[in-house]
Amino acid sequence: MSVILKLTRAGPLTSIQDLGRFGMLRHGISASGPMDRAAYVSAGQLAGGGQGGVEFTTAGVEITIAYGRCRVGFTGGNFVGRVNDQALAWPGAAELGTGDRLAITPGAWGNYGYLRFDGDIDAQSMMGSIATSSRAGLGGLAGRALQVGDVIELSGSGAEPIVPAARERADGPIRIIWGIHADFFSQELRLKFLDASFAVSSRLDRMGVRLDDNDKVFADASNLSLVSDAIVPGDIQILGDGTPIVLMRDHQPTGGYPRIASVITADLDRFAQLRPGSAVAFRPVTVEHAHALLRGSKT
Repeated sequence: MSVILKLTRAGPLTSIQDLGRFGMLRHGISASGPMDRAAYVSAGQLAGGGQGGVEFTTAGVEITIAYGRCRVGFTGGNFVGRVNDQALAWPGAAELGTGDRLAITPGAWGNYGYLRFDGDIDAQSMMGSIATSSRAGLGGLAGRALQVGDVIELSGSGAEPIVPAARERADGPIRIIWGIHADFFSQELRLKFLDASFAVSSRLDRMGVRLDDNDKVFADASNLSLVSDAIVPGDIQILGDGTPIVLMRDHQPTGGYPRIASVITADLDRFAQLRPGSAVAFRPVTVEHAHALLRGSKT
């Protein structure tokens, strides 16, 4: 199968992603990959699961099939999809042929959505992955975000599409484990952190999400600078001015500010989909509980 897609509309953070490049943090390269991993996987199941996919944001995306036929699966946050101006069920899948136009516009909630295809995206693998890293400038198309006029080629064929398990939209506090620097903060301050209601700010991207600290929890905190050491996605770093920032998939390899806690893997997708202005509260769990959630043996 050979298919040529052309982007006719693309927001500033539209990118090619796969599940990411792991084991490269020692070389200063974070894993990247989809901001909502479960949604990325679901879109692949709906399509038939070729390699790679297109991640888009609330700016939406539009592609035209310049040549060939393919099946596309789409899911993520709540978006509106249309093929040639005909509305589609979301999430879902569609068969596209030469000349067809798929347009995605934002719906009621969520920051990220995904297009997966029944063929592999032709992109050069870098360090074992085609995922675009916005920080390192590698992967995808020349290591950059997709732009209007870009062409994506598909080759090969995927597996038989399947209907993924329904995803319930969870709510409630974002679960955390205490970080390696939690003891830098007093017990009183940690309790204030749990009692406070933060808000997702408009300053968010694939590297991190800054939180508005309306209760000024960290306004008087001290010792907010230390020797840099390794960080991971989900770490909650308290910047020198007291601003909390949750580090995301394209995080820097090391950080010189204390990390009070880390969002657990089971809740990181949900956190990534919170739009600016959304209230955020945190609830601690044990490492053992976080592992059980990841295995699916707890809820």
